[in-house]
Amino acid sequence: MARIRWGFPSLFIFAACSLAPGLPVAEEARSSTPAATTSSYANEDKDFGISAVSRPKRAPYHAPTPTQIPGATVIKTVDLKRLIDTNRQAVIVDVLTTRNPSPSRATIPGAVWLPKAGDGDFFAAEKERFAAVLRKLTAGETGRPLVFLCLNSECWLSYNASLHAIEAGYTNVLWYRGGSDAWAAAGYDMRGMQATSW
Repeated sequence: MARIRWGFPSLFIFAACSLAPGLPVAEEARSSTPAATTSSYANEDKDFGISAVSRPKRAPYHAPTPTQIPGATVIKTVDLKRLIDTNRQAVIVDVLTTRNPSPSRATIPGAVWLPKAGDGDFFAAEKERFAAVLRKLTAGETGRPLVFLCLNSECWLSYNASLHAIEAGYTNVLWYRGGSDAWAAAGYDMRGMQATSW
């Protein structure tokens, strides 16, 4: 487990998926079976009637989200599970920020927990720190699959983080709208991630 320290207090840990060749993630996500594309969990595909926006949303972040995101692909639970099982090249990033600092967060095994990466107020310094983390996670490969998640379809943090990654030049960004609630509702394994200062 690699540790990175940034210049301000917050929390995160690093644990990237192992590398293996496979289809580009956007193609792989679209190549699911009909049964897989109709399965959904925890309102991950619920349409709240919210329009997609190309700028990060400012707080409050707990609010209904759009069903689409400009410049990224929305991925559902069954497709993310298939991606994790068949193409270990993807980097999964959990950006949930809790109100009370917590020593751990239950999330998708192998994910990177990067609180505050979904803040709507990202200025030049934050953008550069975020870009530096992504460069480390992806070994500088801007076409490498990046999946962002937070809690559920009423959490804007992963939407914002996806936009930040697109702005940083990443071309294969996936937004896991259902988040950890949908993953848990599907019965998939969750793992407690220990956080460290950055």
